[in-house]
Amino acid sequence: MSNRRARVSRITEDEMNDLILKLQALLPDSSSMVSASKIVKETCNYLKKLHKEVDDLSERLSQLLASGAITSTDADAIRTLLRQ
Repeated sequence: MSNRRARVSRITEDEMNDLILKLQALLPDSSSMVSASKIVKETCNYLKKLHKEVDDLSERLSQLLASGAITSTDADAIRTLLRQ
């Protein structure tokens, strides 16, 4: 068996800087002069926060639909939106 290393595509420093700037643009209230590592950490935290919000909203919506507190027309509209 050969010990050849698999070729790995390398990302250039310019490409990395461009990706970091794109991540930073997606973050709310991001300051202009922060390190790349801080931007990556903030992005991870922000994604975790968004995931939790989606889970919480999904749970609330399930409870609302199960409670019968909304009309069938509203429930159909919500289901249509969720399928998109």
